[in-house]
Amino acid sequence: MTPDSASITPTAARSSLRRSTRALARGATVAAAFVLSACAATFDAAKYTNPVELYRASSQRFQRHKWDDALAGFDRLASQLPARDTLLPRVYFAQGQARARKGEHLLAAQAYARIQDAFPDDSLAPEALYEEGREYQQLWNKPSLDPQYGQTALATFRQLLQLYPDSRRVPDAAREVANVNQMFAAKDLETGMHYFRRKAYDPALIYFKDVVRLYPGTPAARGAYIRMVQSYRAINYKEEIAETCTELRRAYATDVEVQRVCGPATTPVRATAAATGVTPAATTPATPPASAPSRPPAPVPQAAQSPASAGGAGRP
Repeated sequence: MTPDSASITPTAARSSLRRSTRALARGATVAAAFVLSACAATFDAAKYTNPVELYRASSQRFQRHKWDDALAGFDRLASQLPARDTLLPRVYFAQGQARARKGEHLLAAQAYARIQDAFPDDSLAPEALYEEGREYQQLWNKPSLDPQYGQTALATFRQLLQLYPDSRRVPDAAREVANVNQMFAAKDLETGMHYFRRKAYDPALIYFKDVVRLYPGTPAARGAYIRMVQSYRAINYKEEIAETCTELRRAYATDVEVQRVCGPATTPVRATAAATGVTPAATTPATPPASAPSRPPAPVPQAAQSPASAGGAGRP
C-alpha cells in the first residue's frame, strides 16, 4: 500500500463518490432537458408563406419519419394551392405516402386517387394508380374478409393496364392482378368447401366450377377440380366424374393426388376423341337445369378493416 492510498480514509472515499454521483446526475439532467427541448420544437407549417419552401420542409420531415409533421405541411398545401397548380400532384402523392406509412390505407388510397381524377396526364398518374391499388390490397389481406376492397384493388390495377399500357408499372400491376385473382379463387374455393363439408354438393359444385372457369391456372383451380370429382362421386354422376378426370389428367398429368382421386388413364384422351368423333361435354350435371343456377349465398365473411382503423370514414 502506497502512502498516498493509505492517507485516503473511508469517509473521504465516500464523500468523493457522492460528489461524482451528483456531477453525473447533473449532466444527465442537462442532457435530458436538451432532448426534451428539441422534441418540443414542433413543426409549424403556418410560418411558411412560399408553397415550394413548405413542400421542401414537409418533405424533409417525411424523410425523418415525422409523418404527422409532414402531413401538416402537405395537407395545408393541398387545401391552399390553386386547383391546377403543377405542384399539386406531388403534394397528393406525398400525402398518400405519409398516410401509408401511418397505416391509414384508406386515406392513402384516396390521396393517390386525386391525381388520377385531377391530373390524369401527369407523369405521376400511373404511379399513383399502382399505389392506390396496393393500398386497397392492404385492406383486403385475407380471402375470408369482405372482398369489397379487393374488388376495388383489382379494378384499379386493371385501370392502370388499360390507361397506361406503356408505364413501367404495367408488369407490377399485372402481377398484382394475378395475386388478387388468386385470393378471389381461394375465397370461392373455401365457400365451395363450406357446402362440401355439409354434404350440400350441388351448391358446392357451383362454386368449384366458378373457380375453374374464372381463375384457371391458379392453385385453387386444381383443388376445385379435385373437389368436383369427389362431389360427383358422392352423388353418383359417373359421366361427369370421367369428364372432370379427363380435364384433371390433361392439366396435372404427373400430380400424385390427381392420380389417387381419378386413377390412371385407361385410354389416351386424344385417341378417344378422334375415334369417336365426339368432343367431351362440359362438366355439368347429367340433367342440367334450363338455365345456369345462381350461386348460393356465401357464408357471412369477416368484416373488412373498419373505416375507423383504416383511417377514413368510408369508401371514396
